[in-house]
Amino acid sequence: MSTFMASAQHAANGVRWHLIDANGQVLGRIATKASRLLQGKHKPTYTPFIDTGDHVIVVNAATVKLTGRKEDQKIYRQHSGYEGGLREERARIVRAKKPERLVEEAVRGMLPKTKLGEAMYRKLKVYAGPDHPHSAQKPSKLEVA
Repeated sequence: MSTFMASAQHAANGVRWHLIDANGQVLGRIATKASRLLQGKHKPTYTPFIDTGDHVIVVNAATVKLTGRKEDQKIYRQHSGYEGGLREERARIVRAKKPERLVEEAVRGMLPKTKLGEAMYRKLKVYAGPDHPHSAQKPSKLEVA
């Protein structure tokens, strides 16, 4: 008996959409759940070098909870590529300006740093409020413990 290896054809057939409500949930818990779904690790057909993951929608990102003193201590960094082009912002300021970025950066850090990881990341949709334009895909709602 040989080990099953999913092909690109297998991956395209079983794609589903999942909805995660981040209202009052801890950021790390949401990010780990979303990254596992994006990678396809919840499926028996998981193959590390094939994108077998699903699409993930995260709503209410503005009300996600940060534990401890991360609101004031966690720093988000961006670099323009130019000398002296490093910009740093605290989590409190990032939440005020663009709350989706909190969830996006947390999930991106848990995905592979390859072309495959970028393809997985593109299947993540994050919205600050409770509304999203993906109702036609009939996403299944997930509870994060």
